[in-house]
Amino acid sequence: MTGALGYVETQRVVLATEDDPLLLRGGGRLGHVEVAYETYGELTPARDNAVFVCHALTGDAHAAGLHLGAKRRGWWDNLIGPGKPLDTDRFFVVCANLLGGCSGTTGPLSTDPATGSPYFLDFPMLHMTDLVAVHRRLLAHLGVERLHAAVGGSLGGMQVLQWVIDDPGQVERAVLVAATSRLSPEAIAFSSVAREAILGDPDFHDGRYAEHGTVPRHGLKVARMMAHITYVSDRALEAKFGHRRRPPADRWTLGPDYEVEHYLQHQGTSFLDRFDALSYLYLSRLLDYFDPFSEPATDDRLRSAVTRFQVTSFDSDWRFDTRQSVVLADRLAGLGLEVDRAELGSPYGHDSFLLEPPGYHDRIRGFLAS
Repeated sequence: MTGALGYVETQRVVLATEDDPLLLRGGGRLGHVEVAYETYGELTPARDNAVFVCHALTGDAHAAGLHLGAKRRGWWDNLIGPGKPLDTDRFFVVCANLLGGCSGTTGPLSTDPATGSPYFLDFPMLHMTDLVAVHRRLLAHLGVERLHAAVGGSLGGMQVLQWVIDDPGQVERAVLVAATSRLSPEAIAFSSVAREAILGDPDFHDGRYAEHGTVPRHGLKVARMMAHITYVSDRALEAKFGHRRRPPADRWTLGPDYEVEHYLQHQGTSFLDRFDALSYLYLSRLLDYFDPFSEPATDDRLRSAVTRFQVTSFDSDWRFDTRQSVVLADRLAGLGLEVDRAELGSPYGHDSFLLEPPGYHDRIRGFLAS
């Protein structure tokens, strides 16, 4: 029977130390890496039922269930739980806040052991493989050698792809939803404007805003408002808001007037309570640089993979549209990998991967059970 998870707790573990530092793709090193993660379900004695969930740009480790005293359930609660596609009666599900984040895992506002102060902009630039390296360390900590599946939407799907490239034998099934193997120039352009809004905020203070008791609220709010437009679709906005205005309808104002404007204001303002500007800068830039098939070793590594792929796109997603999924799936299939690709109908745009459009959950359920 399908049900919801009850109360869950976020756990924390140190996965890198000065004696065992995390060596980064760009040449940097981190001598202390702490990771926040959650688990759901039970690991079997054979340790063969683990499913790793990789979250998107502004996600966190709280993928399902409810924290004690909180009202918000996990961001993928509709997918994870008893009887759901990621069935916690069958699978041991793990979700970790990614490296560079701001929800319990080491990031730009974490303390630099060398100085005793936050890293700020001295935090090293990250590559997708650095995120995966931390995920793999977490699996080792949990005593899991091989994954039944790795599942991710958007940036999460890109982490899954990188994981298979980095360790071709560790992931049996890879579920990539609303993802891409390389951002389009349009997507990079949107991210560039978002970063400019943050960097140009007078309260940014060269990234050391915490020392000044400020937050670049305006810049981060604008960045989120603009990004959110790319997560939805014209169909969804038309159905939800149309051309409606707030009363009185006979006024003219330069401020928010239309319902869709007030919606974006809410999205931007609420974002300020849960995300950090420096993490936004670092992680959005990491996305821009993701281009694994431009690297000579990628094809050979994937040819040796034992992973079966499922690639899903949505017809209203214009951020990572179906053309990008086709390119990705064709490249994988051309390397001899088994690929199940489909475009699903949904009015919700890129955010469809967080929701339940027809056929979506059944598609994942069938793939994980096959």
